[in-house]
Amino acid sequence: MNNQKQQKPTLTGQRFKTRKRDEKERFDPTQFQESIVQGLNQTGSDLEAVAKFLDASGAKLDYRRYAETLFDILVAGGMLAPGGSISDDLTRTEFCLFTAQEDLETMQAYAQLLLFLKGFTESERNKLAMLTGILLANGNISAAVIGSLFNENVVKEGVSAAFAVNLFKSWIYERDINAVAVALRKVSMDNRLMELFPANKRSCEHFSKYFTDAGLKELSDFARNQEAIGSRKELQKELQEMMARGDNFKDIIAYVREEMKKTSISEQLMIGIVWSSVMSCVEWNKKEELVCEQSIKHLKQYSPLLKAFTSQGASEIILLVKIQEYCYDNIHFMKAFQKIVVLLYKADVLSEEAILKWYTEAHVAKGKSVFLEQMKKFVEWLKHAEEGKNIFFKHVFIVNSHVFEKH
Repeated sequence: MNNQKQQKPTLTGQRFKTRKRDEKERFDPTQFQESIVQGLNQTGSDLEAVAKFLDASGAKLDYRRYAETLFDILVAGGMLAPGGSISDDLTRTEFCLFTAQEDLETMQAYAQLLLFLKGFTESERNKLAMLTGILLANGNISAAVIGSLFNENVVKEGVSAAFAVNLFKSWIYERDINAVAVALRKVSMDNRLMELFPANKRSCEHFSKYFTDAGLKELSDFARNQEAIGSRKELQKELQEMMARGDNFKDIIAYVREEMKKTSISEQLMIGIVWSSVMSCVEWNKKEELVCEQSIKHLKQYSPLLKAFTSQGASEIILLVKIQEYCYDNIHFMKAFQKIVVLLYKADVLSEEAILKWYTEAHVAKGKSVFLEQMKKFVEWLKHAEEGKNIFFKHVFIVNSHVFEKH
């Protein structure tokens, strides 16, 4: 009899290891909290260092999976237990919203939490966006917080634009687009909304379609208006540079007309730009008695340029109003108004009809009584000329006098 144990048969072959990516990682919010809290406590109170830590940790820790835990930590300092209390069993961080100083500047800094929107679920982002919109509408936070949405990481995945839809819907619902526009301008965000999209989609057309389709046509219109304002500023800058170089009027007029076609700027808008450019390309004398003579000489030189963009009656009225406003806003020009109008009348920039219409109904409130009084005699004379009582009406006045002589 064989006393040795009989060896059991064994299976032969290769044993395959389970791929790491196929192993389901255990959901462990406690360990996630410990990792985040430890890092936050090590960075101290330096907001820039905190932002760098959170950004770097996003590559190793699953922010999307632990979005609720991350939000609890950044707002309350640790995970919230049922009932809203914070567990004493876990390490807390002092870097959180609830332990921060109670002032607007600090709250604006903490609003940079929006940088980590990728970690939240779509539903959580929507709720946060609506809350942010309400806080903006009530003036609890500054519109500067929107700058967090321009972070490349959230822009390229479309998170920023989607978040902005809910934010602006809440904001506009609580207030209106005019209030939103004012708030955006205060923090220089009014011209940056295109940055909600990646560079290859950063156009007014794409912006307009995206937000119009989302039910925010008023925001689309605002963005279009901002782009138009930007284009006009660039045009005026180039126009002033051409004048400073002494470019001939033919080239300047050709350039302006080409830009009008490209940007769909009307002649009524353009004459305002041309007038502002003409009046800003010279250093004016500070003495009232000298600035009048200087302005007549200057405008006589540039009258062909003004004439090129007053082919319509409405454009002439706009120019008259611009002259009125300029002379009122620049007190040294108060006595020059009538002389400027007469000069431009002689140069065929302004017509009798436009001047009479401005006098009777199209003038604005600025300096109204002073300028209407200055123009009274000339307007009376124009009315007689229009009635055919003076066939030499273009040669019967003296530019540098307030008296109009009849032949």
